[in-house]
Order: sequence, then C-alpha cells, then structure tokens
Amino acid sequence: MPSRSHDVEQVQVQVLIDAVQAAQTADDLTEAVEDLCACAHPMAIPCLIQVLGFNNPGAAVAAVDGLVAIGSPAVPAILSNVDDYNYGARAWSVRALAGIGDLRGLPLLERALAQDIGPSVRRAAARGMGGLQPHGFTVLQRQELAERILPQLKASCQDEEWIVRYATAVGLEGMKRWWQPSAAQQEQLVEALQPLADPHGEPVPVVWLRARLAITRLRASTPAACP
Repeated sequence: MPSRSHDVEQVQVQVLIDAVQAAQTADDLTEAVEDLCACAHPMAIPCLIQVLGFNNPGAAVAAVDGLVAIGSPAVPAILSNVDDYNYGARAWSVRALAGIGDLRGLPLLERALAQDIGPSVRRAAARGMGGLQPHGFTVLQRQELAERILPQLKASCQDEEWIVRYATAVGLEGMKRWWQPSAAQQEQLVEALQPLADPHGEPVPVVWLRARLAITRLRASTPAACP
C-alpha cells in the first residue's frame, strides 16, 4: 500500500504537470517545464514528451534535460512516441535517447543516422552512439557493439551536412569510454577520424579542428600494449 509521503509526492508532481499544461506564454511554459524537470519523477515523462512536440525550443531543451535526468525509465515512452511527421519533435526525442545512452534506443539511433532527412536528427544520433552506456557488458560484448557501430560512424563521416560530421567526430571519440579498447583497437578510432581531420578533404575548419582534437585526446590516453 502506498505510503502517505508517496501520495503527497504524486500530488506535488501533478501540480507541476498542471502548471505546464496551463502555461499561457512561451516563457511561462519554459519555466514550468524546468520546475517539472527538477523533480526528475517518472510521472513527468508523458508531459515532457508532449512538450517535445511544441514549437518552443527553450521548453524542448528543458524537457530533454528532464528526460535525461529521469534516465532509463523514460526510454520505452520515448520510443513509442517518436513522431515521424514532426521533424522538431523527432530531433528532440533522438537527442533525449542519445543523452540517456540506454541500448534500447540504439536501433532508433542507427536508423536516424542512416536514413533521417533531418540534419539535427542525424547529428543527435551520431553523438548518441558515442555516449552509450552498456552497463554490465563483457569485453567481448563491448567489442561486438563497437564492430556494429564503428562502420556506421565511418559512413557518417561522408554526411553532406557539416554539423553531422562534427557530431561524428564527437561520437568516435566518445566510443572509447564504453568500448575500453586496446591500443590496436583505439587506433581504429584514430583511423576513422583521419578523413575528418584532413583540411584537404574536409572543407569546414571547425570539423577538422574537432577531429584533430579527438585524435589528440585519444592518442594522449592510449593504453599500453600487451607484452
């Protein structure tokens, strides 16, 4: 039987949800969403997902942060409410999944990176692949995951939009954290970054500078090779 404190908490969260739904201006909506996000309560998930579809970037950013703070409990609801007809809402949903890093969102990230017409969606997916959190994975499972993802990020190095290529550099660097590669495996990440780091092949300076930074960071932390 729920405790009285639990009931009081639910009432408090509902009051915050009601404030979001009653907001009359863009600023009021953003402030109400931020207040709701501060509680990081699973009850807020449906409301926060609804906000992703509003034409209010400030509120959407706050809603994404709130969903990321709630974490894995928000993933099923996000996946079941991705709006294929609302580019903005879709971009925010992918961004939330990328921030959470739950592997249940990986198929959507993969599909978004390969097929989505929205550059912001592809950008979020590329970053998300570098921010996965494969908790409890064995060395072999991490290797299999890397072998699955690395070719996809290599392909996105050729994306026509520079923001996606920039995010790909971030994603490739981020893979090191969850892959935990050997020195030889880490060199695969460096090799994947090389096309983006070449100013003769990459026309946008901020992209090749970011790729070079990623390479520098990877090489500065290269693990010792096994004897």
